[in-house]
Amino acid sequence: MDMNQYLEVFIEESREHLQNVNDQLMRFEKNTDDLGYVNEIFRSAHTLKGMSATMGFDDLAQLTHKMENVLDAVRNHQLDVHTEVLDALFESVDALEIMVQSISEGGDGQLDVKLLVQKLQRIVAEEPVAQHAASSIEYDELVQTLLSQTADQGFNAFEITVQLERTCLLKAARAYMVFDVLEQAGDVIKSAPTVQDIEQEKFESSFIVILVTNESQEKLQASIMEVSEVESVKIAAVPVKKETKMKELVSPEVAAAIQEVTVSAPSKSPVEEKRQLSNNKTIRVNIDRLDSLMNLFEELVIDRGRLEQISKELNNSELDETVERMSRISGDLQTIILNMRMVPVETVFNRFPRMVRQLSKDLGKQIELQIVGADTELDRTVIDEIGDPLVHLLRNAVDHGIEMPQARLENGKNEKGTIRLKAYHSGNHVFIDLEDDGAGINREKVLQKVLDRGIIDEKTAETLTDKQVYELIFASGFSTAEQISDVSGRGVGLDVVKNTIESLGGSVTIDSKEGYGSRFSIQLPLTLSIISALLVQMSEERYALPLSSIIETAIVQPKEVMHVHGQKVIDFRGAIIPLIDLKELFTVPNSVQGDHYSVVIVKKGEKTAGLIVDSFIGQQEIVLKSLGHYLPDVFAISGATILGDGQVALIIDCNALIK
Repeated sequence: MDMNQYLEVFIEESREHLQNVNDQLMRFEKNTDDLGYVNEIFRSAHTLKGMSATMGFDDLAQLTHKMENVLDAVRNHQLDVHTEVLDALFESVDALEIMVQSISEGGDGQLDVKLLVQKLQRIVAEEPVAQHAASSIEYDELVQTLLSQTADQGFNAFEITVQLERTCLLKAARAYMVFDVLEQAGDVIKSAPTVQDIEQEKFESSFIVILVTNESQEKLQASIMEVSEVESVKIAAVPVKKETKMKELVSPEVAAAIQEVTVSAPSKSPVEEKRQLSNNKTIRVNIDRLDSLMNLFEELVIDRGRLEQISKELNNSELDETVERMSRISGDLQTIILNMRMVPVETVFNRFPRMVRQLSKDLGKQIELQIVGADTELDRTVIDEIGDPLVHLLRNAVDHGIEMPQARLENGKNEKGTIRLKAYHSGNHVFIDLEDDGAGINREKVLQKVLDRGIIDEKTAETLTDKQVYELIFASGFSTAEQISDVSGRGVGLDVVKNTIESLGGSVTIDSKEGYGSRFSIQLPLTLSIISALLVQMSEERYALPLSSIIETAIVQPKEVMHVHGQKVIDFRGAIIPLIDLKELFTVPNSVQGDHYSVVIVKKGEKTAGLIVDSFIGQQEIVLKSLGHYLPDVFAISGATILGDGQVALIIDCNALIK
């Protein structure tokens, strides 16, 4: 059977199960008395083992099999939970994630896990797991009656003990195959363990079955031994005491019930049963298909703009109505497509508890990570990019923010520090706040570092506000670490955070109070593909300004314009803000100054500026297109869009202008 067709599903489901194991392990570590977490971990590990063995990834299957042994010992109260047990399980998850990642990249998923397997075996060997193999089967009154009735009809009754190989990974599947062979030969009337326990692999390596059949012992023996990974089969005839009348042995009600009794083999493996019961109202869709759908819709938006332009020029009422209806329908379609691309930030947040646990352990700190709003949704393209910046911010909070337990106690704090990661919607943006109750940012230390590195001079340093000083930690190469470690000190990190977030059309701000903690607030657009923009005219050229950056538009008279150090400025609501003439900046040809200034007020973080244009065209939804590899670094231009008349308008990057 060609397994490649199932590979994508295997990878995706494996990641889901590993994430579940990760989450439940984190919860179990905090409350080791609750074995419900262990059962949940066991189920995910068991399913992953079965899938891996089926797909032929033996290292994955072997490691999860050893994890199962440890988990089984824990949930049966045969193994005390201590740090070594938890660490070994966490290490196993790390190794499994590496193997799954290898498979997703086209590898074979092989990894040398001998030492890890030995560690798991040693843990279990300290307190051996009890054997759950069936040693005998109980012949109750009902079974005896059934056997008696079948004997009267000339059938044989056999007690069959099946021993699977100890190394068998898919015990339930092998048992199912044995039951399938037996069902073809006769009727199974009882098993030990029960059918349900066998389906759930609640047995060690053997089970007993009572079979009523007209087949011979030799033929049964040969048929069962044809099933792979069956080590041995013992078949013994069951002595049956023949009874003449069933009603003499049992009540009429029981006798009637016996006639309706049908005992069958396990109908499906646990994995198959899970698939059967899962809700069929959702399907998995390859993300490439969604990208193709989005590209097609972007072309539709461009053509919609063209139709609207033609409709205005022709002034035809029927055409106007049709275009208006098309615009309304395409707007609804746009909402549906964008929602299809939305992914909860949980997909990024999920990996952080483990990371914080490991970092705090390495640094000797006690830290609790609180996550709020993990169900907040963002466009997949944004989700793909936001992971690394958040990793840098978290590492910064763990290393520089949270103090050592002793230092916290001396400052009257709880020895356990808290980091809070919160996501929420606001308008057309998503905000992600990362807050800690640590030491905060030391203003003087930051200033001294930037002065030593020549990032600013002393004269400038004297004029900076606290907020401006805090923003200096985003400078390239900046670090306050006294020594280089695996966590920090190389001056790479927060500058990457700022650059990545701004490239996504977002912003990041810092608020801190020394001794009490810091808060990093990230603002991100909901989507990057289709945005609302203000179209402006400059001579014969048109440009687009994202509405997310605009505060308002204004008409400014020349007499209201002032000059400070050669820079045009205006008084905007009590604050002096600079004016930037876009025609001069972009060297627009044939530009002529009118009798007033048309100004677009834009904002980035705490900074505000006014952009001078010739006139305002109006608001429009535009499709953001990249300038490609040939024009990667055009200053203050983030992309381009195609307008309704087929002309190209460049999209201005307001963040770059203010910066």
